[in-house]
Amino acid sequence: MFESLGEKFDSLLRKLQGQGRITERNIEEALRDVRLALLEADVNVAVVREFVDAVKRDALGEEVLRSLTPEQHFIKLVHRELVRALGGAPATLELGGSPPTVVMLVGLNGSGKTTTTAKLGRYLRDERGRTPYLASVDVYRPAAMEQLETLARQLGVPVHPGSDGEPTARARDAVAAARAAGADTVLLDTAGRQTVDDELMRELEALVTAVRPSQVLLVADAMTGQDAVATAQGFAGRLPVTGVVLTKIEGDARGGAALSLRTVTGKPIVFVGTGEKLDALEAFHPDRIASRILGMGDVLSLIERAEKAYDRAAAEDVAKKLRRNEFTLEDFRDQLRTVKKMGSVADLIGMIPGVKKLLKGADLSGAEAELKRVEAIIDSMTRQERRNAHILNASRRKRIASGSGTSVAEVNRLIKQFTQTKKVLKKLGSGPMMQGFPGLPDRRRSPWQ
Repeated sequence: MFESLGEKFDSLLRKLQGQGRITERNIEEALRDVRLALLEADVNVAVVREFVDAVKRDALGEEVLRSLTPEQHFIKLVHRELVRALGGAPATLELGGSPPTVVMLVGLNGSGKTTTTAKLGRYLRDERGRTPYLASVDVYRPAAMEQLETLARQLGVPVHPGSDGEPTARARDAVAAARAAGADTVLLDTAGRQTVDDELMRELEALVTAVRPSQVLLVADAMTGQDAVATAQGFAGRLPVTGVVLTKIEGDARGGAALSLRTVTGKPIVFVGTGEKLDALEAFHPDRIASRILGMGDVLSLIERAEKAYDRAAAEDVAKKLRRNEFTLEDFRDQLRTVKKMGSVADLIGMIPGVKKLLKGADLSGAEAELKRVEAIIDSMTRQERRNAHILNASRRKRIASGSGTSVAEVNRLIKQFTQTKKVLKKLGSGPMMQGFPGLPDRRRSPWQ
């Protein structure tokens, strides 16, 4: 996420570090680099111009010009403008009024509306304590209703049954059914098109009139860059859009849509979709995103992910096992699975201040595959072997290697690393999320080489 833009800013700040004092000349040079970095990130031209002008105005102030630490002042100014461009304070989803509150999701085909509807249902239930009711009024896309029903069953959330009928009639029926079921929030998944057209807008306007939603969320694909911004302008011009859900942001290395949306449309980004799983929906925090772009980490988001992934009682049980030297490969596999729930290795590393720069140039692309390989090796063991690594003799290791599609050398290396890691963790008296996880790639070479 925003990887290429972050690299550009990192290069720029390294240039400023070599300057003894900030001057109009090196500010002008730095701003040329900033302008180029933002344009290459597919940020709207008007947004780039406003961004650069604001930084320049503040950077040429007397206090900054006298500074002996130009890069520190400059990064502070750039961070502030990034936060402003991304929306300033986090936007909240207001769900007041008499229940059931209606939230309508709109957007083009392929933006991820149906999946986002289910994700939002899980978020409102688990994070906000709401009782959501899902309903699809997409009567055009084949199996749209069936898809939402399948996702709702996975979540254990009530969903309006699919049937024929005109969209506004289905929407009214869904609100009535939600009220009868005691649900306090109705999430309406609407139809889309390949492009913004008048027919689609008239249908969505009729839905707004019929059910009077308190929130109209536009679901936009971050990967489409400025097309997502143009789409947002098209929808906001006809509908009372209250906010944006930016999907597929984990694959958006440039970040142009996120940095342009608020300034161009005036609509805040409320949520971001960070993956395909139904729990991969996060509230959007402009200050945290700005910090990550500038390589300053995002500890708060890392903590929040850890709190969601880790069960306190289970963590305490692991700590006790470590103190008693009872931590097994079975426990270790469970911890690996918990860490995987928090996100990709590269994403987590990006949240730790300074680590991304420290590991600059390290190849983390194979980290996920290495973790899967470690898990496959442990899964190929019997329960007795996972609980007592001491019984893993040569014949057992050969069988495990065959069953996991690895080599005996790789099995030996895992067991050796696990034994060493367990000793370190016991000395530190800490939980399982410490350095030395077997399977994480060494920055100099793969542990499987």
